[in-house]
Amino acid sequence: MREDTEDKPLESRTPRRGRPPRGWAAVAVVIALLCVVLFALGRFAQVPWLDDVFGIDTKDRSGPAVLKSIQDMHRYEGAAGNYQVVVDLEKDARLLPDSIRGTRTLFVASGSVAAYVDFGGIGQGSVTVDEKRTTATLRLPHARLAEPTVDPRRSYTVSKQRGLIDRLGDLFSDNPADERAVHILAADRIGAAAEESDLTLRAEKNTTAMLQGLLKGLGFEQVTVTYAP
Repeated sequence: MREDTEDKPLESRTPRRGRPPRGWAAVAVVIALLCVVLFALGRFAQVPWLDDVFGIDTKDRSGPAVLKSIQDMHRYEGAAGNYQVVVDLEKDARLLPDSIRGTRTLFVASGSVAAYVDFGGIGQGSVTVDEKRTTATLRLPHARLAEPTVDPRRSYTVSKQRGLIDRLGDLFSDNPADERAVHILAADRIGAAAEESDLTLRAEKNTTAMLQGLLKGLGFEQVTVTYAP
């Protein structure tokens, strides 16, 4: 006897092979699209004529400045130094190439440091005047350096390289272009350069000239200014 055979579908006769879930395929597509978009943005950002095509309107919605505190100044700034430093800050991740995780920022910072003499601690014993009021002697503390400041108008970023993970993180960050690290490092470098200079000596010399001119204008014939800790 001959058994009746029916044509069976091909799927029933061939074993099914394991297929990746559709969810993973969608994730892979999304990641690939993000990589393409990031690459395109990085390339297009260097094209100057795009600013003419896709113009950007700047609107200032900032509120008024709020006074937080008032500090009386009892010092005379006798000198100030202007500095410029190139900061090359690189952050690498262990066991990962720079193209995946890591940043490198090249930043040109311009800033200044003031040197001042503090008059706030001068007491009655610091000023001596003779009976004829023709000779005066002043004892002042040595000049000190103020905190270094970085001028944002004269400072700029030359280049900033970021890995893929860092670029993706910037998309979800509230402050993607955070450059506080390079600003702090630039201020430290400027402050160190000011400490190695003769800025405090220049401030003391100029303070002495200012006081001598002021007191001689009031009738004193001889004015001596000394500095001590």
